[in-house]
Amino acid sequence: MQKKWHIRDIDPQLQATLSDALNVHPIVAQLLINREIVDVKEAEDFLSADLAGLHDPFLLKDMNEAVERIQKARSHEERVLVFGDYDVDGITSSALLNNVLRQMGIDVVHHIPHRVQHGYGLKGEVCTIAAAKGARLLIAVDCGITAVDEVDALHKAGIDVIIIDHHEPGEVLPRAAAIVNPKQKDCPYPFKHLAAVGLVVKLTQALLGEISEEALDLAAVGTVADVVPLHGENRILVKSGLAGLGNTKNKGLLALLETAKIKGKKITPFHVGFILGPRINAAGRMDTAHKSLDLFLSEDEKQAYDLAKALERHNTERQKMQSGVVEEAIDLVEQQINFKDQKVIVLSKEGWHKGVLGIVAAKIMEKYYRPTVVISIDEDGIGTASARSIDGFHLHNALQSCASYLEAFGGHEGAAGLTIREENIDAFRRLINDIAHQMLEAKRLIPTIFIDCEIPLSSINLELAAVMESLEPFGEGNPAPVFCSRNLAVKGFPQILGKDTIKFWVSDEEYTISAVGFGLAKYEGILRTGAKVDLAYEITIDEWNKAPTPQLKLKDIRLSKT
Repeated sequence: MQKKWHIRDIDPQLQATLSDALNVHPIVAQLLINREIVDVKEAEDFLSADLAGLHDPFLLKDMNEAVERIQKARSHEERVLVFGDYDVDGITSSALLNNVLRQMGIDVVHHIPHRVQHGYGLKGEVCTIAAAKGARLLIAVDCGITAVDEVDALHKAGIDVIIIDHHEPGEVLPRAAAIVNPKQKDCPYPFKHLAAVGLVVKLTQALLGEISEEALDLAAVGTVADVVPLHGENRILVKSGLAGLGNTKNKGLLALLETAKIKGKKITPFHVGFILGPRINAAGRMDTAHKSLDLFLSEDEKQAYDLAKALERHNTERQKMQSGVVEEAIDLVEQQINFKDQKVIVLSKEGWHKGVLGIVAAKIMEKYYRPTVVISIDEDGIGTASARSIDGFHLHNALQSCASYLEAFGGHEGAAGLTIREENIDAFRRLINDIAHQMLEAKRLIPTIFIDCEIPLSSINLELAAVMESLEPFGEGNPAPVFCSRNLAVKGFPQILGKDTIKFWVSDEEYTISAVGFGLAKYEGILRTGAKVDLAYEITIDEWNKAPTPQLKLKDIRLSKT
């Protein structure tokens, strides 16, 4: 699919002001402007990403009540149940909270629902689970914000509830002892985008008066894996946490780094999002997420290594199963979807493994660039679904408008889950597409590459490549800077590396540099020697088998118009 290039406007005056005030390269100043960071103090905080920049945790609504209830549990020797979600954010949140409560001398037990058997969040059986474990206080992490009836039932059973959740609240909030969620309408907390593990960090900060190094590694993993914006407090937590991840004291994390073969490397959001995260999630997708939680709670090196190997096996199984479902889903798209009429892809089939629906929805969304809902129907005619969206289509708001056809739903702007009866799927498909026709202009359905600025090829050097590192970590909300250069001449013949990677050299007559395009081998036919091309790219450093040199990591290739 042809991609649209959107080159951001340059503000020379503001660029010069920021560059002088911060003593940074003018391109860095422009990159800050592009990320809507124009205040000097805000820019200084962004570049330093210092832990001292974290807000007072007691600015969070109900934080006082949460701390007081946990302290009461300690003084009254009550057992506390930590009830978490089965994804990476929920698992790291549960592990971190378990560790802190134990450190405080509290009797703590944990539970994570089975993704396939129980589904997301607090369900009707939660009272039975809490009672069986002898809990007097239940702390829900990464879930619970919409569990009105379940919290009422727990309250009637004499079990208090604290909710630590970052998902969108409904119109009616549960009657919990405390709800820590900055997205509540009356919560004054300045930063609204913390993942659940970030909120647990704030809770531990409120309980202990400080944030331990041990909390930062888990916080970094959970925050990156949940794809929340990497600015504000998220940037601080991730930058600090990733920096210490290689020296973590968590035996489970160390074992995971070793089995994933990235121990000793500089860990970036890429490693978390595409190597560690899938392995942590794999246990919950293929078996039970308790294996991942037990990994992070393990104090025994051999046990941790055995659990990490088990996650490796589950991830291999997940990849095989995912591949089959993706192929079936693509077949359905080609057979059933009329893209002129349907801006939202809604697919359903009986028997798809529920553990891979989210990944499949993401794959279909990326391939066709449409909001996508993938539904697995069970024998009783109940469909369980995961959904992923594109820029410009707020998934949670759309699902709210479709609530009459849904049994349950939850999530946020870009990702969601839902339950639906089979007989309602066609009506749901029509309604969500009606909503999309109102919200999504045709131009929104063309994938866009946002380019920070156009630069001459000759301006690229090792110094500029190194300067880019001052903006790390890159990820959601703080993407790696993308540049473009035009009318470059292809030198020599392109090489095809591996399955779908292309590498070649380009020149602007002053400077020649290598360019590598992962997944871009399809452009081989237009890259004849001497051809003029326009390139969109990130600036990276090539360190393979020689002295470090700058290299272009390609995002798109076009034949020049002139």
